[in-house]
Amino acid sequence: MSSISLVILGFLTFYAGYKFYSVYLSHSLFDIEDTSIELPSKSMKDGIDFYPTKKHILFGHHFTSIAGAAPIIGPCVAAYWGWLPALLWILLGTVFMGAVHDFGALVTSAKEKGRSIADIASSTISNRARLMFLVFILLLVWLVLAVFAMAIADLFVSVPASVIPINVQIIVALFMGVMLKRKIMSGAFLSVVSVVILYFFIWVGSNNPIVLGSSLSTTEMKNIWIVLLFIYSGVASLLPVWVLLQPRDYINSHQLFIGLSLLFLGVFVAQPEVTAPAVRSLNEPGVPHLFPMLFVTIACGAISGFHGLVSSGTSSKQLEKLSDSRIVGYGGMIGEGSLALVATLAAVAGISLVGHANLPSVGNVTDLEWHVYYDTWEHASQNKAAAFVLGGGALLKSLGIQEIFANTLMAVLVISFAATTLDTATRIQRFILNEFGKASNIPSLSNKLFATSIAVIPAIMLAFWNVTDPSSGATRQAGWVLWPIFGASNQMLAALTLMVLTIYYWKKKKPILPLFIPMLIVMVVTISALISNAVTFFNSNTVLFTLSLLLIVLIIWMIYEGVNLIIKLINN
Repeated sequence: MSSISLVILGFLTFYAGYKFYSVYLSHSLFDIEDTSIELPSKSMKDGIDFYPTKKHILFGHHFTSIAGAAPIIGPCVAAYWGWLPALLWILLGTVFMGAVHDFGALVTSAKEKGRSIADIASSTISNRARLMFLVFILLLVWLVLAVFAMAIADLFVSVPASVIPINVQIIVALFMGVMLKRKIMSGAFLSVVSVVILYFFIWVGSNNPIVLGSSLSTTEMKNIWIVLLFIYSGVASLLPVWVLLQPRDYINSHQLFIGLSLLFLGVFVAQPEVTAPAVRSLNEPGVPHLFPMLFVTIACGAISGFHGLVSSGTSSKQLEKLSDSRIVGYGGMIGEGSLALVATLAAVAGISLVGHANLPSVGNVTDLEWHVYYDTWEHASQNKAAAFVLGGGALLKSLGIQEIFANTLMAVLVISFAATTLDTATRIQRFILNEFGKASNIPSLSNKLFATSIAVIPAIMLAFWNVTDPSSGATRQAGWVLWPIFGASNQMLAALTLMVLTIYYWKKKKPILPLFIPMLIVMVVTISALISNAVTFFNSNTVLFTLSLLLIVLIIWMIYEGVNLIIKLINN
């Protein structure tokens, strides 16, 4: 199988989805041309969270906030089952599920004065549904924060050349934010200059790797980075959006477009053959069930509830025109699908170009091939995003780019977007805690500093908590053991969001099948996955079993509230 064929198939699918399906949704379901609606970015402008933003800058924020480490890690792990299931789920899931979910959450929140989906659930379904939704989101975001901080810390330690460019990018973004605010230069020019500076420091970092201390163990270095990352995310989440969030995300969006372009160009130049099988034999010992595990392993690369939090948590508060929601919401998910596509190509074809490599699971190997990287499920899940860094670096090397620069560039891409998601998630968690405080009558949660502390501290504890991995018996950080729960709960949040949107637009007598069908599919997948996880944890870890059970109970409660409302509406 030619990797070029997969690229062309992916591009055609995404183009058709944006060109035709998003237009249908815009006119028939979401009415984004309605100019009579006063958007919250203007009516509630405060210069901190509510701030009208040009669509190209807002697209940069939204795209890079949703395009974190998950759409890279998920496909790199899911390639274990072969290239065909991963490819189909990414393409069809993105066009018909993920992009519809993100688009709908953004438009609906903007129409409802920037309210979160949980808040909209209170008026659409019930106050109890709102409270359950908030609890579900709190648990999910704490897990997101822990996993993304650990992913960044792992890369800082394994690719120390990435430390300098990542920190320089933050400084450059701060200067860019001030200049944009004062309208000293255009955003496009500043972004180009900023990307050039970033690439220069990628070269500097490649030749000057930063290691925290030679006397420290790998675990100690990772833990220090985790603490520093949470301090950064807490501070960044409290700053006005124009200071750091928007300019850094604008830089990241251009960086990602350049990176994706180089990677896809590398596919056409190197033309690596897809060495992975279309579908792995499921009769091999130790192979997890394809259903439902594949569909929750590739979470953000197809559909993600976290995207709805970004859409209704930050992006809807910055939307300048309702018509901009199509490119920001639907187009942003197409961009994420493209990232998941290239991550899959790196895993099933790019790694065949790699010679010597140091894999997290087994250490040094030579002549890396798919069957070496994916020899067991345990190794595949431990290697995580290494396939993207190594395979993507090999594709860039085919363009004549120096190997160490190429690998550093790949690591910087992953870290940049994971860091964006980290502080965006911290900001969203603060919003959710504020909202939870109002719903449960806890006034102290309205305090920004206190709410930010509550957003960060449990996530740090989760990152430092070590548990037994049921699949291997080894002791690992809880966040990585919880990754299947993250995927399942993340997609269940998407299903619950689709349920709220389905009822919302059903009341407005709109055609709801584009929302209702994805909702049913994702609910079946995720409930199956959560039950499977609960069974796995039952005899191995009481705490993780209890967490899985709690999520299942919350889901059933939310579904009951929705079904109960529908029955009442039909009877009336």
